[in-house]
Amino acid sequence: MDPILSTAVITGGASGLGYATARYLLARGVNVALLDISEEQGNQCIVALDSDKARFFKVDVTNEGDVKHALQGAQNTFGQLGLCLNCAGIAPAMRTLDKGGQAAPLDKYRQTIDINLLGTFNVSRLAAEIMAIQSPNNQGERGVIINTASIAGYEGQIGQTAYAASKAGIIGMTLPMARDLAPLGIRVNTVAPGVMGTPLLLAMPQAVQDGLSSNVPFPQRLGLPDEFAALVTHIWKNSYLNGETIRLDGGLRMPPK
Repeated sequence: MDPILSTAVITGGASGLGYATARYLLARGVNVALLDISEEQGNQCIVALDSDKARFFKVDVTNEGDVKHALQGAQNTFGQLGLCLNCAGIAPAMRTLDKGGQAAPLDKYRQTIDINLLGTFNVSRLAAEIMAIQSPNNQGERGVIINTASIAGYEGQIGQTAYAASKAGIIGMTLPMARDLAPLGIRVNTVAPGVMGTPLLLAMPQAVQDGLSSNVPFPQRLGLPDEFAALVTHIWKNSYLNGETIRLDGGLRMPPK
């Protein structure tokens, strides 16, 4: 196997889209390193995956030391790092002013930007540092970085000021980061999912799920985590995809609420 396509490092890898992608890639023979803040969930995932091709590393994506330790550990275990997939993030809901006219707490806004945007950049830059000195494949590639934004980065809803800003930031840094890293043979792309059927959403009442999917033109349903994983895999393998943000949303354009 091409070493560039043999190992994936996934932040937010112990839940949601990150874990779904880890399962998808593992089933196709890829080594996966799950990076997540929750040690309990991470260890449960490793037990469930039951494979010597999977490892878990406890990581706060905003902490340089944590990220360096995990990336080095993954490289020591599996060899070259072919893919860095950033899925870690939070999505708090808060209006700029609440119904009583009280301003949104700045610390919650800052925390969202720190985890979603700074965390994504932190992991990307440190993964790129490792990839840059790896041996290239026959197309000159040394690695691929795929970040996760959201269609909220384009059409943020009421109560999504912090979340939408963080995801818009990820979209905005995609092209310049791709340009920065192009001379080193590292591609950078972003996926902007719509309403996805993660375990958290699928645990909600059917009426809630139906409401979330009612504005999706076609297919009128929640997106499947495996559809996200399949797109990530295609981006990873398609060496002519670079500097692009791809919406995965069934044609949905988010209404105000």
